[in-house]
This record gives sequence, structure tokens and C-alpha cells, in this order.
Amino acid sequence: MAYAIVKTGGKQYRVESGQELLVERLAADVDSTVELQPLLVRSTDITFAGDKLASAKVTAKVVGHERGEKIRIFKFKPKRGYKRTTGHRQELTRIKVDQINGA
Repeated sequence: MAYAIVKTGGKQYRVESGQELLVERLAADVDSTVELQPLLVRSTDITFAGDKLASAKVTAKVVGHERGEKIRIFKFKPKRGYKRTTGHRQELTRIKVDQINGA
């Protein structure tokens, strides 16, 4: 079983070939192919440094763009009458990992 640890959007994900996952919004069109930055590749042996990691590739296909669930933020200061409610929805991209090529 080959897998890789990739970095995108300031986060790290463990991915396998054929896996779908949600990552922070990527500047790519739907049905286009993106290349993710591998930090570790595991196939028959482990590669996490050097020239082998530089030649390793993890490619994924952009399935679609979505928005995450709304998060409510509530600020409150007691005895001052201060109350504020705001919200946030994260922009996300759904990708499907096509191929993991370890060197």
C-alpha cells in the first residue's frame, strides 16, 4: 500500500491513491490536475529527504469547489452590554488523488 504525506494550504494530509479529500481553496479549474508537495512517500521503502523526494510526485484531480459549514463567532463582555455575533465559511476544494509516484 503506497501512501504519501502532502502539504497544501498550511496543513498536512496522509493520502492514498484514489482517495477524495477537502483542502483549502486551490486556484485551479474543475477537472484540472494539480501537483501536491510531498513531504514523505511510502511505497516499498520510505522516502522523506534528498533527491528521491524531489523527484517524487503526487498528482490530484480537482473534483469541485465548495464552501464549508458556517462557524458562529460570539463576542461578549460582561457588565458592558457588548455582544457581537459574526460568522465564517471556509472556501474549500474537493480533490481526488490520482497517482503517487515515489522515486
